[in-house]
Amino acid sequence: MSSITVAALQLAFSDDIDANIAAVSALVREAAAKGAKIILPPELFEGPYFCRVEDEGLFAGARPAAEHPAVIAMQALAKELKVYIPTSFFEADGPHHYNSLAMIDDAGEIMGVYRKSHIPDGPGYEEKFYFRPGNTGFKVWKTRYGTIGVGICWDQWYPETARAMMLMGADILLYPTAIGTEPHDPDLDTSRLWQRAMVGHAVSNVVPVVAANRIGTEHGQRFYGHSFITDERGDFVQHFGSGESGILVATLDLGLAKRHRAAFGFFRDRRPELYGRLTQDI
Repeated sequence: MSSITVAALQLAFSDDIDANIAAVSALVREAAAKGAKIILPPELFEGPYFCRVEDEGLFAGARPAAEHPAVIAMQALAKELKVYIPTSFFEADGPHHYNSLAMIDDAGEIMGVYRKSHIPDGPGYEEKFYFRPGNTGFKVWKTRYGTIGVGICWDQWYPETARAMMLMGADILLYPTAIGTEPHDPDLDTSRLWQRAMVGHAVSNVVPVVAANRIGTEHGQRFYGHSFITDERGDFVQHFGSGESGILVATLDLGLAKRHRAAFGFFRDRRPELYGRLTQDI
């Protein structure tokens, strides 16, 4: 393991799940043609970000991983193109529902499922109505190109998520996202905060970070894009603005990142015996 070529996809979505899957598939093909081996679509790309409202009829869109059309389509594509595709989807597991990610390998097989750990609740982001908190714990996935850790959207705001995945052996962190305007405060632009939070993860863990967000306006809610790829210093290697649709592709030197991580000493100098307060309720 030394270098890895990754891609982040940024695009808008409609009410047509087949059209959304086709649009993502086209960008996956483009990214693979440019050498990407791990390709990250945005969160819940099967359709519009439905969690802006509480509507019990929307539970009908949830499926088990093996039956979800977005997962099935990405499995076929991953097998054909010999790429890994972390695939976000609305999961049904018996009577329970999760905001989940199927890690699909380059043979088209599901390596496992991660269920989003942190579930937000607020104007425009009513996820607690739809999703149980994930019960999988954090996950990392060993690929032929290195070990990747994947969090989902709200997970990306938590330094504990990033650090936990690093302690589990992650070489790179990926975050599929659906985030945009805040309906309760039209003057609040969180795109700067969103980027800074994940750049902080890159710096404090000395690890590359990939974030893929959607764009477009859905029922008055605008999604602001700004997808990016950083190196282990937190410097942008590739990034989009608020309106571009397409792919970001970058080759990252994981061997160099590993050496930099050791030299910084963040993991050498940790004091876990002092961190008990972090696991206590407020």
